[in-house]
Amino acid sequence: MRWRTADVAVGAALGVACGVIFWGFNFAYAAISPVLSAILPGVTSIMHAVWYFSGPLAMLILRKPGAAMFVNVVTVLAQMVMGTQYDIVMTFASAILQGLFTELPFYVTRLRVFTLPITMISGVCVALEYGVFLLFTRYQGVSLLSPRGMVHIITEVIGGVVIAGLATWFLFMAIARTGALDRFASGRAVRARAVEA
Repeated sequence: MRWRTADVAVGAALGVACGVIFWGFNFAYAAISPVLSAILPGVTSIMHAVWYFSGPLAMLILRKPGAAMFVNVVTVLAQMVMGTQYDIVMTFASAILQGLFTELPFYVTRLRVFTLPITMISGVCVALEYGVFLLFTRYQGVSLLSPRGMVHIITEVIGGVVIAGLATWFLFMAIARTGALDRFASGRAVRARAVEA
């Protein structure tokens, strides 16, 4: 469970890479969200999972306590360097909360089970946390039980399952199969299963 230098280096690199992705996605979100909101208010929440796939991916790769929080904080720092339109204090708070809720399902298994179902549950946990977080911070005028509030939470969870869960799992598997993670237990496990198959 102890962190090695390689864990810190790869976690930092992953955080920077995700920061670049999130920074670019901010522009796409700004362009697409008004269109989706005009179709059905609250449905843009399905896209939010792009901002928190980093946590589940960090847990799958590093398999260390605090991995999601570490990578998320580095991601925020990377976005600060490039420039962001979001409040830095709230973004840091959100990153730490997302990391904590990402890690909860993995802690239940005592950091011994790293499977697609656990990854999807992790995505759901973050989606619920972030959905409620937004209701208190950015959507204060929206009630959870209002039509918009319900659409927001439902689509947030769908995004959590599909993007932060399913898509992140397949991204991790693709990276591991290249051999790039052979220095990590996560990469060796995937390669071993591939050989057995």
